[in-house]
Amino acid sequence: MTLKLAIAQLNFVVGDVVGNAKKIVDAARESHAQGARLLLTPELSIAGYAAEDLFLRPAFTEACDDAVKGIAAALADLKDMVVVVGHPTGGSLRSRSVAVQMRHNAASVIKEGRILETYAKRELPNYQVFDERRYFTPGQGTCVFEAGGVSVGLLICEDAWFDQPAELAREAGAEVLAVINASPYHVGKEGERVARMADRARAVRLPLVYAHLVGGQDEVVFDGASFALQADGALAMQAESFQEKLVFVQCGRAPQGGVGFVAEPGAVAAPRDAEAQLWDALVLGVRDYIGKNGFPGAILGLSGGIDSALVLAIAVDALGKDKVRAVMMPSPYTADISWIDAREMASRLGVRYDEISIEHTFESFKGALAEEFEGLAEDTAEENIQARIRGTLLMALSNKFGSIVLTTGNKSEMATGYCTLYGDMAGGFAVIKDLLKTTVFALARWRNAHDPYGTGTEPIPERIITRPPSAELRPDQTDQDSLPPYDILDGILARYMQDDEGIDEIIAAGYERAVVERVARLIKVNEYKRRQAPVGIRVTHRSFGKDWRYPITSKFNETAGARKP
Repeated sequence: MTLKLAIAQLNFVVGDVVGNAKKIVDAARESHAQGARLLLTPELSIAGYAAEDLFLRPAFTEACDDAVKGIAAALADLKDMVVVVGHPTGGSLRSRSVAVQMRHNAASVIKEGRILETYAKRELPNYQVFDERRYFTPGQGTCVFEAGGVSVGLLICEDAWFDQPAELAREAGAEVLAVINASPYHVGKEGERVARMADRARAVRLPLVYAHLVGGQDEVVFDGASFALQADGALAMQAESFQEKLVFVQCGRAPQGGVGFVAEPGAVAAPRDAEAQLWDALVLGVRDYIGKNGFPGAILGLSGGIDSALVLAIAVDALGKDKVRAVMMPSPYTADISWIDAREMASRLGVRYDEISIEHTFESFKGALAEEFEGLAEDTAEENIQARIRGTLLMALSNKFGSIVLTTGNKSEMATGYCTLYGDMAGGFAVIKDLLKTTVFALARWRNAHDPYGTGTEPIPERIITRPPSAELRPDQTDQDSLPPYDILDGILARYMQDDEGIDEIIAAGYERAVVERVARLIKVNEYKRRQAPVGIRVTHRSFGKDWRYPITSKFNETAGARKP
């Protein structure tokens, strides 16, 4: 006995119930034609993940339920074909004063036109970007079904991170575990998933197949990389990451008893370095945000600095040169090498490039404010005027031509407030808002050394990478006039913001107290800016967005001296 099973590692669109259902039907027919008798779709594949407060709309859940029934009817002619479809189900029982939630994050087992059973996810994550307890009620049951002579135990994502759901499935007769997932990417997550699922397989002594979503949805990206593990945790198959595809694996009985996967040559995708995966995540995030929301292209301010250079390279890899436009907006403080390097990079990538000087507009603003500012030295007010003029110009071009403005601020700047509201923060999508500045440099060097999308060029001029970063809003300005050196700043940010280490812990690791306390204060006082920043791509386990939820108004001070009575 051999069961060929398929994984629909597909890119679904939140709310496109009809389109998502068609994808599943097409995948089921293709899988059946290739000899598969079980198709696994990702978690909530009908709805798309995560649909957020759409789950609270009865009409949405009803549409998803109808789509599942429609899939069953559409596949009635596929003999012996079992399809697992992820979807929300249920609704709310409402009275005048209370609403009782009855919704579940569920999956239905479909065969020859019938829904055999529906399983509700037992373990609901409520951390980082996950908010499932807001929408769903935990399930209580167990689901074991037969496909091709094999008993399959069904789990949904977080279920497999806990002991009981898998143990109950084994006790109910499961010979293999099928885990359907929508697990957002962050650096290192793929290896973590495989390790945890290997532990689960070994714990219950069952092989395990992990069917995973791929694609971008607002701030999160799903990386695919679906896999199958033997009962001893050994990797039998792993699909390529960040690619939409049907994946197949054979499951058979061993002569000595038990079920295992047939490990075929080349079935395990070659491992890829962290920078390659990070690049693919950013490219997919840009492509899907712009494509799924119907924007005709992207526009960005190209300053001649490292951040905008990296965003331009990502955008071209994501969209192609014909859908990307770069605008250089020199001021009186823009160095010649900035526009020279900006022109050079735009030429290398073949994008439309324009120069719009802001010098006269800047003088007009200063003239309008001259009476108000009389007797006062120029300071950040005049610096921010320049940034806001640039933001206004970019948004005007966006309004006129429809392309979305990509902002170019990085995580180090977002953390410390080294950015301008309604200036360089103005735009629709923040591509690198979850990259520390040191990661920006590392990724720029990686892209220059690799050509994953066949552009045939080293996109970023070397001088952009090697020159000291500067906002160029006053004479001879560098970032380090206002911030600690980036290797120090980013080390503190990684510990304090991403890993939740305390100030005293960070100081004990060798960082200077005054610098640590200053960085912590900057993070705190700039929360109001970050709340107004555009959504951007999450690539760490702690991004500014749903991962980071701190009050704007707060008197708490973590420093030891401030806590003393």
